Amino acid sequence: MSDLLQGGGLGPFILVCANATFDPKIYSATAAELEVLYQRLRKQYVAALESGRAIQEVEEDLLVFLKIQAVGLEKLRHTERRLAGKWELQFNHLRSFRPKRITARAPAGIHVDFDEAGFHFNKGFMQKEAFWAGMLGGKEATLYYNKYPFVDFHGLLVPERERRLPQFLTLEHHNYVWELTSQLAETLDGVGFGYNSIGAFASVNHLHFQMFLKPQGFPVMDAVWSHNGGSEPYPAQCLVFDEPGAAWGCIQMLHSDEIAYNLLYTSGRLFVFPRLKQGAYPQPAWTSGFTWHELAGGVVIFNREDYENLDESAIRGELAKLAVGNLPLDSIAL
Repeated sequence: MSDLLQGGGLGPFILVCANATFDPKIYSATAAELEVLYQRLRKQYVAALESGRAIQEVEEDLLVFLKIQAVGLEKLRHTERRLAGKWELQFNHLRSFRPKRITARAPAGIHVDFDEAGFHFNKGFMQKEAFWAGMLGGKEATLYYNKYPFVDFHGLLVPERERRLPQFLTLEHHNYVWELTSQLAETLDGVGFGYNSIGAFASVNHLHFQMFLKPQGFPVMDAVWSHNGGSEPYPAQCLVFDEPGAAWGCIQMLHSDEIAYNLLYTSGRLFVFPRLKQGAYPQPAWTSGFTWHELAGGVVIFNREDYENLDESAIRGELAKLAVGNLPLDSIAL
């Protein structure tokens, strides 16, 4: 990531800073360069504000930088992790600074037309955050660093970004990611993709999937749960499919009934989490939202005291509150 810092700029600084506080190896490799760029940007922005000149930066990046400045770069806490029963808790300080974008409001449905004026991955400044583009699994694709990571090797897959597709899954792209996951798993241990629908804390209305490597798997993949053949019911609604056609039948049903959902693609397996839409239930203060990661058992927390005190029963209780009433399970071919 040092290469990103060489060209300077606010977006790359925030991206590397967030990844460095998440991963000690990245921090050790970039700490000195981060400090130099931080001081240069700080002086530049202070001078502009003192003289009344406009700062030519993306507004949300500038707001995040001002938050870092308020805290102090040296006081940013590095990501910490612990277990609460089966749940993986994570205190992620810098991620709490990120903009909420479309997750700040409750959508009427789960399909929203692509908005050229809104945030999307075709913006010119976003291309600095891409690390690869080309043919992948038979489609044009762009891979971006995740600017505010919460899982190892966290990236964003944007297939056919020039088509300006909204964050609404189609059969074409469901089959694409299913097959791509299996292909990549031949050489990448623990590769997978997460997906948030509109209404399930998708923050960008431009078709994308969150890529990760997690060889040990997520808590939802534990053999103890009934959806994996065990005896214990999972606290959130979870449907598991080993075949893409049956999985698509479930997703189609959720689309037709306007039910928000999160997905976890692993090699040869898909976990589907139907859930109440964001804004349709009281959300606890310790979370910024239940995404695919939370539904899979990884809980991101922004407040240090909440991180220390949160227990297994509280997490189970909140996941259970996401349940969709009258979910027509009989119509889903499991």
